[in-house]
Amino acid sequence: MKLTAQRSSMLHGVLLIGLFACAAFYIGSAKIFTDLSLSPMIIGIVLGMIYANSLRNHLPETWVPGIQFCSKRLLRLGIILYGFRLTFQDIANVGLAGITIDAIIVTVTIIGGYLIGSRLLKMDRDTAMLTSVGSGICGAAAVLGAEATMRTKPYKTAVAVATVVIFGTLSMFIYPIAYRTGLLDLTPGEMGIFGGSTLHEVAHAVGAGNAMGDEIASTTVIVKMIRVMMLVPVLLILGVWAARRVRSGNNDGHAEGKKKIAIPWFAFGFLLVIGLNSLSVWLNTAFSTPMGLPAGVVDIINYIDTFLLTMAMVALGAETSIDKFKKAGAKPFILAFIIYIWLLGGGYLLARYLAPVLL
Repeated sequence: MKLTAQRSSMLHGVLLIGLFACAAFYIGSAKIFTDLSLSPMIIGIVLGMIYANSLRNHLPETWVPGIQFCSKRLLRLGIILYGFRLTFQDIANVGLAGITIDAIIVTVTIIGGYLIGSRLLKMDRDTAMLTSVGSGICGAAAVLGAEATMRTKPYKTAVAVATVVIFGTLSMFIYPIAYRTGLLDLTPGEMGIFGGSTLHEVAHAVGAGNAMGDEIASTTVIVKMIRVMMLVPVLLILGVWAARRVRSGNNDGHAEGKKKIAIPWFAFGFLLVIGLNSLSVWLNTAFSTPMGLPAGVVDIINYIDTFLLTMAMVALGAETSIDKFKKAGAKPFILAFIIYIWLLGGGYLLARYLAPVLL
């Protein structure tokens, strides 16, 4: 009887988050948001934060496990299903130039951002890492994956996502203007590599790429998706790094009492799904009749996945109050700005001088 009551209370929390996610989808369908290419995930975390700072104290405590279920379990499932957006064939389409520049951007951004944040700015290490991973790979989805691996506190995740939203949205307007005015002396192929290797969110890459023409858009999205694939090795490395910190007792106050951190198996699931999707695409291409997953099925899976990730974002936002933002201070945004300057300057130089050599 007690177990049934607990499950019922947990379901209430899940349904609450689900309703907020539906609202995020509805709001996101408005023209102003579609023109900005703001995904429901971003709107979801904003709705969650509004709730956290208004009606959160009126929520029955028995509903909290349902919210935590969304921010943990549904999050991992959402990251796994995200693999249906990617294929290994994408790598072949952009060749060595895209892969090499992506690898440089991801490595320098994450390592450099973490060192600047933790040592120069004296930031909380988790927030420094989450901010760097979000800027270096694929925005909110990368922050969520890192959060699930490192098991950080929800408000740190929300702060990192906020930095991604601000600077990623800014880039979506700056890149097309800078390219069309001739400020960026890049060929369409080089511009696609520059955009895909430096724009924060996949949505930002799609929005900026489409504003610059179909040829640039396709290269931008493919290069961006290769960066997304790099989430798998990054999560595995983060898992080892976080485990060592816990064993040494230097864990910034999270995962208290635990002596080890589980291997992020969802990262392997993410990689497996990419492989299945790649096989499906190959089968559909190699044979005259569709033998892999129909495109319609993949579209449905991607829609469900976006909804699950939106629920996770709402749940994280629901655990984030203004007081926690004040606690984080201005340093995460200063770090994000420094990383942003690197992405603009370093990404341009790589696309302008290294890409032509490798293309």
